[in-house]
Amino acid sequence: MTSFPKQLIAGYQTFTSERLPTEQSRFRELSEKGQSPEVMVIGCCDSRVSPEVIFDASPGELFVVRNIANLVPVYQPDGGAHGVSAALEYAVQVLKVKHIVILGHAQCGGIRAFVDNAAPLSPGDFIGRWMSMFIKPDEKVEIRNHETIVDFATRIEKAAVFRSLENLMTFPFVSSKVAKGELELHGAYFGVAVGSLSVLDQAAKEFLPVSQAKAS
Repeated sequence: MTSFPKQLIAGYQTFTSERLPTEQSRFRELSEKGQSPEVMVIGCCDSRVSPEVIFDASPGELFVVRNIANLVPVYQPDGGAHGVSAALEYAVQVLKVKHIVILGHAQCGGIRAFVDNAAPLSPGDFIGRWMSMFIKPDEKVEIRNHETIVDFATRIEKAAVFRSLENLMTFPFVSSKVAKGELELHGAYFGVAVGSLSVLDQAAKEFLPVSQAKAS
């Protein structure tokens, strides 16, 4: 029998001795009544960017999907297996979430691999193929004059949030609810080093400090 990671065992023991006693009733309620989160967060797999930690969420408050570079594909009912699309379908159609947040972040490895045009890590080139959906056919994404590679990566990290929000609207069950005012789409960007959060002002097309964000 292989050994289970000791840090996970230690973490679970802390959970059962400290957090669980204060939230036991909440877990029991969720078990009996099911989940009903109002917010879906589509974030990155990056271990430094946990939506539950960033938003100090309790069990049952967030429906979270994480993937490389927090990307949302376009609506593509082609018979293939689409994990993000399946989660989105469940969140909107079954859970009836009221908000979807695309959470981008600084120092994203997926974005950096994209801007560096990194070599495939395996014959499948799964990361490269996944990141390729960020670009529209015949679209070119290039570093600008006098732009450092770090600034370029930051610009693309934020652009990925815009593109994912755009792709969300290709899903009929999303766009119809947005049109009816039953669903709101949001973008956010997390600065890992200092723990900063900025929120996308979609009218101005820029990220503003969360202190300037309008709550809904």
